[in-house]
Amino acid sequence: MILYQLRCDQNHEFEAWFKGSAGFETQSRKGEVECPFCGTAKVARAPMAPNLVGNASAPEPRRSEQSRALANQVVEAVQKLRRHVEESCDYVGEAFPEEARRIHSGEAETRGIYGETTADEARRLDEEGIEVFRLPGTPRRNG
Repeated sequence: MILYQLRCDQNHEFEAWFKGSAGFETQSRKGEVECPFCGTAKVARAPMAPNLVGNASAPEPRRSEQSRALANQVVEAVQKLRRHVEESCDYVGEAFPEEARRIHSGEAETRGIYGETTADEARRLDEEGIEVFRLPGTPRRNG
């Protein structure tokens, strides 16, 4: 596993774990790496300072275990949040932007909804004063 500092084309910086350098490149090429702030898939690795501790040829196993445990806690929290949204909100699919506007204008019943939208459409909703939260996907598990 490797932790990368990433930056989107809107200059949002964030970190993400990947199986390795090739894993990042493959996911990025497929548009699977998205900014958690704005949702764009135009993401690149940001400059990082190396983290050298002790003997460079002998990684510190405890730190690796702690990082893996923290990453697992984050994944579990995202999965729990996703389950809550799916259980308590109405799925409106690709009609999400239109339905969000209808709710915002009072044309439709006020309720929690979720669905799909593009990063550009989500930005337009935000500019219109319609609160939208992009829920990050959960990492794919091998095996």
